[in-house]
Amino acid sequence: MYVKQFEKLPQDFQNDTIKPYFDYLQTRKVSLFFKRAMDIFVALAILTVSFPFLLVAGILVKATSEGPLFYMQKRVGLYGKEFAIFKFRTMVQNADKIGTQITVGEKDPRITKVGHFLRITRLDEFPQMLNVLKGDMTIIGTRPEVPRYVAHYTDEMKATLLLPPGASGAASIAYRKENEMLKDVEDPEAYYIDTILPDKMAINLAYLKSFSIWKDLALIFRTVLCVFQK
Repeated sequence: MYVKQFEKLPQDFQNDTIKPYFDYLQTRKVSLFFKRAMDIFVALAILTVSFPFLLVAGILVKATSEGPLFYMQKRVGLYGKEFAIFKFRTMVQNADKIGTQITVGEKDPRITKVGHFLRITRLDEFPQMLNVLKGDMTIIGTRPEVPRYVAHYTDEMKATLLLPPGASGAASIAYRKENEMLKDVEDPEAYYIDTILPDKMAINLAYLKSFSIWKDLALIFRTVLCVFQK
């Protein structure tokens, strides 16, 4: 899964800013092996336990609004390669064409009634475990962004793409109420790009600098706690 030689990275990754991150990850090969094993175990466990709820959620999504069951949005993953992320559709069909690619507040008019419930319970995110099993994503890491926001990455920010994007992570936990933060902002998208994105990436880079399997386990525990918090 991971490139072993710096010279074989995509050309825009081969710079002096990214190399220290790459070199550090090369020293964590055992942890990376266990990270992938943990990804498979956790993803299978979540899908198995939550299957009855996911089945009901899927039926409700299809029965209450027009459109596909899953919202298959393109995100940027490992080494800048794009992939389609699995999420239950929580908005009206073609919502990304009638608004921004970020959700503003919990009362975004594009969110369906069922979608609002799925967002509150986080059930809309559970299908991403399929991405984890495929290897597109990992359990803990940097949340995958859409290409238009990755275009604003600095060279150092691109270092986060040396690992697959995560279903959760330190920045995800810190900004778990991001939607509410954006609801009173005059230009939510500009505020996200100029203020939130740089801070989130600073958190993600700090995680990358000290990556370990123990840190991942701690972040999984914190993620579970957040799910049960208001």
